[in-house]
Amino acid sequence: MAFDERLQRIVARYDELQALMADASTGEAFVQASREFSELEPVVQAIHACQDAEAELRETQGLLEDPEMRALAQSEIAGLEDRLPSLRQQVRLALLPRDEANERSAILEIRPAAGGDEAALFAAELFGAYKRFSDLHGWRFETMEYAESDLGGLREGIATISGRSVFARLKYESGVHRVQRVPATESQGRIHTSTVTVAVLPEAEEVDVAIDEGDLRIDVYRASGAGGQHVNKTESAVRITHLPTGVVVAMQEEKSQHKNRAKAMKILRARLYERERAHAHASRAADRKSQVGTGDRSERIRTYNFPQGRVTDHRINLTLHKIDRVMMGEFDEIVDALTQDEQAALLADQGI
Repeated sequence: MAFDERLQRIVARYDELQALMADASTGEAFVQASREFSELEPVVQAIHACQDAEAELRETQGLLEDPEMRALAQSEIAGLEDRLPSLRQQVRLALLPRDEANERSAILEIRPAAGGDEAALFAAELFGAYKRFSDLHGWRFETMEYAESDLGGLREGIATISGRSVFARLKYESGVHRVQRVPATESQGRIHTSTVTVAVLPEAEEVDVAIDEGDLRIDVYRASGAGGQHVNKTESAVRITHLPTGVVVAMQEEKSQHKNRAKAMKILRARLYERERAHAHASRAADRKSQVGTGDRSERIRTYNFPQGRVTDHRINLTLHKIDRVMMGEFDEIVDALTQDEQAALLADQGI
């Protein structure tokens, strides 16, 4: 089907749905028509904006024959010709299949992998960088679990990040992050390479994932830590095992067993939801979704090279020489480039 014909059919279907909704103000027919209408509305708005600009361009080109209007027409034509490529691209992007998880909040999980104490220290810094990134976007960053290492690093960090389109912006961060720098404990000035794993999961509601209580094994135990007043004397820590999948979630951040259980169930639900998404989109996910992996130094999506002051995202061969700004939470340039790369791949897949 020709591209223009496809657009005409979309607009015709939109008009048809509008008429159906006017005739059926209630009932199942109205609900179904309303749902499809809402999905098509942004597409049709993009089509109309592009068609209006094309019509205005044709009309303005007709003024070139008028000597008195030629200069003004040429100026307006130049502006319209500059705008049209962007408007046409917006139409193509609007036609792409929607990932409904993009609008969701997300759960961020960070753990050190290869590199011992240095990996734990960088994990803590990366956790802080994502908090600053969230602050820059006005999102709510809530720490669910933060287990410190002996030297002040991070053994495990989990946070809920709430706001509009959080998952859409953070989903590209899942994978192995490699850091190259001279550790503070290194007396010889040698550069060490360490890795940290990052997982970003879309937040799931109870209606998204059905969890049978009979499929859960729940263990309670005393929270562990470095000692002092923050270590619980009671068995408040919770470990939940989802027996059918083997997914295990442990939580000990709260002093209340009830609160730890609620947090653990929230994380479990998100992990199971992501598993279902991965199975449903297995072929596409294999190409464009980075997995956390084992943490081996050869598996990485991004490298932070402190001696050279650069950050490189290996998926798109993007290098930025401003590591200080990135570690202050300024990830947008990287995220924008990854988003554009994914969109280009999807447009090619769809033949748009």
